[in-house]
Amino acid sequence: MNQLRARAPWSRRSVDSSESARGVAAAGVSAPEQTNIPALATLEGRNVSAWFGERQVLDRVSLTMPAGVITSLIGPSGCGKSTFLRILNRMHELVPSASLAGEVLLDGEDIYNAERKLVDARKSIGMVFQKPNPFPSMSIYDNVIAGLTLTGTRASSAEKDYLVESCLTKAGLWKEVRDRLRSPGSGLSGGQQQRLCIARSLAVTPRILLMDEPCSALDPTSTRVIEETMLELAQEVTIVIVTHNMQQAQRVSQNCAFFLAAQGTPGGIVEHGPTDAMFGDPIDSRTADYVNGRFG
Repeated sequence: MNQLRARAPWSRRSVDSSESARGVAAAGVSAPEQTNIPALATLEGRNVSAWFGERQVLDRVSLTMPAGVITSLIGPSGCGKSTFLRILNRMHELVPSASLAGEVLLDGEDIYNAERKLVDARKSIGMVFQKPNPFPSMSIYDNVIAGLTLTGTRASSAEKDYLVESCLTKAGLWKEVRDRLRSPGSGLSGGQQQRLCIARSLAVTPRILLMDEPCSALDPTSTRVIEETMLELAQEVTIVIVTHNMQQAQRVSQNCAFFLAAQGTPGGIVEHGPTDAMFGDPIDSRTADYVNGRFG
């Protein structure tokens, strides 16, 4: 289970800021081909290292996130888990001083390959952030179809209506908002806004859904609904979640990776494997100390 430090050749990559800027508006956007659910995908990071300027924050992290499984990334603040998550769909590139090395493979194909478009990676690998971020000037309906609007993708009114109902249903929000779809998305409660953001991500049919502490600002009831939504979504999309909530990691994930950074050194994975084993019978004493609340 302990991570092995591979010594294969690798190269550090700097960020193409112009490409990143062009990709921001188009992140996650896809044509409205909603009738077929894409095949479940495996995501793999190989020897991933990351820097902000000259400061290294990750050191050769390797992790496989299996298809159709919820993988949780745990560890204290500052250990690099959120940086690793953002690298998985090329969000790391948005920081001007950022660079990285290694590979991120979506079903065996490197999303950082020079021949692969940034927008294609974002189509396949969606992101839900810690703080709900519905577009404030848009209605609930328009928030869901924002991906289509941003790219000018044409869809009939019937196709849009189906997309909105389908995605809001998957996000566990349809029954609560179906009578006020033209109301502002920003008027929803915090938990509802987060589920709206999940629906917006699902509208472009991603194969992977990344979630960066999606429940950290929510009350226990909203957290429970989000967790139930994740468990249902795992049947059709591979999920990777960063969480500081050890009970949440146990409740929702089947695989788990424990990140740690010693003082003055970049972060890495101490141990990874089935969640039950990580919490019930960890190999490394540092893992046992962390999951049992003795530090962090």
